[in-house]
Amino acid sequence: METKQLKWIYLTILSLIWGSSFILIKKGLIGLSAVQVGSFRIIFAALFLLIVGFNSLKKISRRQWKFVAITSLFGTFIPAYLFAIAETQVNSSIVAILNSLTPLNTLILGIIAFGIQFQKRQVLGVFVGLVGCLLLVLSGDSASGTQNYLYVLLVVIATLSYAINVNLIKKYLHDLNSVSITTGNFAVLLLPALIILSTTDISQKIHFAETQHSILFVAILGVLGTGIANILFFKLIQMSSPVFATSVTYLIPIVAFFWGLLDNEFLTPIQSVGAFIILIGVYLSAKK
Repeated sequence: METKQLKWIYLTILSLIWGSSFILIKKGLIGLSAVQVGSFRIIFAALFLLIVGFNSLKKISRRQWKFVAITSLFGTFIPAYLFAIAETQVNSSIVAILNSLTPLNTLILGIIAFGIQFQKRQVLGVFVGLVGCLLLVLSGDSASGTQNYLYVLLVVIATLSYAINVNLIKKYLHDLNSVSITTGNFAVLLLPALIILSTTDISQKIHFAETQHSILFVAILGVLGTGIANILFFKLIQMSSPVFATSVTYLIPIVAFFWGLLDNEFLTPIQSVGAFIILIGVYLSAKK
């Protein structure tokens, strides 16, 4: 199959997997804390990847291990915890919409730090996306009467982290296969995640049925939504471009929105307008 066709197939599969990730995080938070969700997500993904991809670690050179470790921090470690913390105060569908800022941030960081070329339309897309994000933040704070805009900012930071990750992979790890990158990432993160998990109260509530059900949801999230999805994502980056790869976030909110409806979530009219503005901004920034 031609690369042009294959990259669209990867994009569709990723949107279905990652669009379902936000509701899995929400279900995980029923019986677990945000830190526990983030830790278990990394641990399950790491165990799965070390089983299926351990031999691929041999392909990582000494020089590349430095960048594998850095990308594990920005591409997995930071977002895994920030998304879980954010969803303690923000609906999963809104978090998925804000995740659409990733291509915008990829473009901004690509221009500033990695010297990629850009067009005026793309810069316009960045500003349009930021307006939509601001509208979502302000409307969410007004609707809830809480300081949830602070939690929205955690999602924005996570998207910046993703943007750093994809640009680093494209520049420094383009010649390393996706299984090696993904397995290397989680091999680096397994011990830190175990240490962080051990500092929580997990041993005191592991026997509760609610906790066990939440762990099951996070296990699915870790293996499918993190382990397998990251392999596909890194492959997509290598066969296309960072901006195209992160355009998966066009479709993620659609999948997440339907999951949210099934779980009794909804968007206010103002939030819907903000979401639409963000998607317009993403489209302008990613279109060539």
